[in-house]
Amino acid sequence: MNISTAALSALLALALAQTASAAPRLEGVIGDHAVLQRDRPLVVAGTARPGEAVLVNMAGRTVRGQADRDGRFSLTLPPLPAGGPHQMLVTAPSGRVIVDDLMIGDVFLCSGQSNMELSTAQAQNSFQIAGAADQGLRLLTVAKGVATAPKSRFDQPPAWTPATPEAIARFSAVCFYMGQDLRKTAKTPIGLIHASWGGSRISPWMAPEGLRAAGMEAEAKTLELYTRDTAAAEVVAADTWGRWWRDQSGDAPGREPWRTDGALDWRPAPGVGPFNRWGVPELASYVGMLWFKKEVVLTAEQARQGAVLSLGAIDDADRTWVNGVPVGGGSIASAPRLYRLSPGVLVEGRNAIAINVDNVYAEGGMIGPASQMRLGFDDGSGIAIDTGWRYAVAGRPKSNAPRSPWDDINGAGTLYNAMIAPLGSVGLKGVAWYQGESDTALPGYDRRLRAMMADWRRQFAAPDLPFAVIQLSAYGATASRPTESGWARLRDIQRRVAEADGHAAAVVTIDLGDPLDIHPGEKQEVGRRTARAMRALAYGQDIAPAGPGVSSAIRNPDGGVTLAFKGAAGGLVTHSANVAIGFELCAEAGPCRFAASVASGDTVVLAGDGKPVARVRYAWADAPAVNLFDQSGLPVSPFEIAVP
Repeated sequence: MNISTAALSALLALALAQTASAAPRLEGVIGDHAVLQRDRPLVVAGTARPGEAVLVNMAGRTVRGQADRDGRFSLTLPPLPAGGPHQMLVTAPSGRVIVDDLMIGDVFLCSGQSNMELSTAQAQNSFQIAGAADQGLRLLTVAKGVATAPKSRFDQPPAWTPATPEAIARFSAVCFYMGQDLRKTAKTPIGLIHASWGGSRISPWMAPEGLRAAGMEAEAKTLELYTRDTAAAEVVAADTWGRWWRDQSGDAPGREPWRTDGALDWRPAPGVGPFNRWGVPELASYVGMLWFKKEVVLTAEQARQGAVLSLGAIDDADRTWVNGVPVGGGSIASAPRLYRLSPGVLVEGRNAIAINVDNVYAEGGMIGPASQMRLGFDDGSGIAIDTGWRYAVAGRPKSNAPRSPWDDINGAGTLYNAMIAPLGSVGLKGVAWYQGESDTALPGYDRRLRAMMADWRRQFAAPDLPFAVIQLSAYGATASRPTESGWARLRDIQRRVAEADGHAAAVVTIDLGDPLDIHPGEKQEVGRRTARAMRALAYGQDIAPAGPGVSSAIRNPDGGVTLAFKGAAGGLVTHSANVAIGFELCAEAGPCRFAASVASGDTVVLAGDGKPVARVRYAWADAPAVNLFDQSGLPVSPFEIAVP
């Protein structure tokens, strides 16, 4: 309903007389300088005193309600058109809240791992930041946090800020450049919410419903057990890890490295710190697993106590046992490892500490510092454990090791619970998702991606919420001959899931990567391409959201294949050659071979070579060389397609 100026003045006077310290508290992301989604009902939720009346007024609209017995309230303002600035007033007998400088426009959520987290100051073209200020573009970064169950509110409400040079420099580069580009055409205030965490798998970003839908019900149940019985949950997680290790290594039960030295080649560890710096040639650039062991001799008095095992930081992930008993594990490289040992774990005499260290990127090992490496007993005494370690090289595993469901960035729902769930039912125009590097060797990413998108659409009450899924860029091994590639496989999954969804698009970045840097600096073009996808998906612009994509494969009489493409603006074009490179002809389950390929219009013809053909692959490597684009400069997406 509308409210008169006189009535509003009286209401304000009444509100100012209330005790501010007892005022209602808002949840979600409504705060000074916020952008709220236009043309959608605006949900205002929070807490007040149980049972008291709550009134919300904004832009001449007023709604009334009542806090329930737990003190929670949720009121809905009618949709508002783009504009502002507005002031929101929330009043109750216990006090009042005034929110200033609210804009109504379009709101986008940006999430994922490190390539979404990378700041504008760290990206290329950062010199442009000084001239990029825009009062119509508002930025909000959700602080990193983890939780074992969905939270209804943030511990500290995140703060919005207009896009000043200082704010832009700290903000996600991809998210900012997307929003900056959309401002050129949307002609409305735009709010960007950034919530990401480097190194994270997709599973911690999923809600409980999504975990179950993606076949991760066991992980969800173990996480729930962890909230009730930490030790019991640790045993379950360690058993899962143990089965994985035996499958990888062939070790028989009872012959694992945390129980016996086995067949591994144990050597004295030169010291605390990254093992790549030990001066051991085979470890200089080693990425894979190492085992560490140390024996500690305890008295009867020490052994009968509980204790805390402090190992310092471990890079990247660990799984730790004491006397064969699992005591913990984590995967935040910078986080000190502190593991509680219940009475009964330690014994009089020799005690064996065994640690598996999984280095998945760059340097790794027991980082320390040495001063933190200690076994501290409940009576306040302790012993240093920074020397006397042995190590053994375990090699690179065939598949990624399982992580505990409560693991910060590789668990089950831990980031969703703390960083997405508290957003509540905020209105969104679209979601930009840039993640996948940490899932490249884990089966079932298609199920997890579909389930996560369904989770977020359910939470934000938007069944058709657009998702721009940013494909992995080129990083790692190039290909001088056809090979298998987990990165290529995941890119194809991203493409397939987006195409089948109907409200999503895969943003192709294969030409913007760096084989030597997992965090390529070119983020401005990634943002522009993501904005293009949003124009097609969220604004209904009549353009292909992501450039050329394969649509069909037809077998030719000579044994070759003709591929048709959709979304190729102006037709296909090859760069630096009159042939298209990166195409492969493949047998049903056998090897692939490069194929001579010529592009014309919206088709590519692959010449036959007299050998069986059941599949065609394109750009199938971690860091492939590509030269096939459309006339607008967008590259063809990597793919695999069956040949009928």
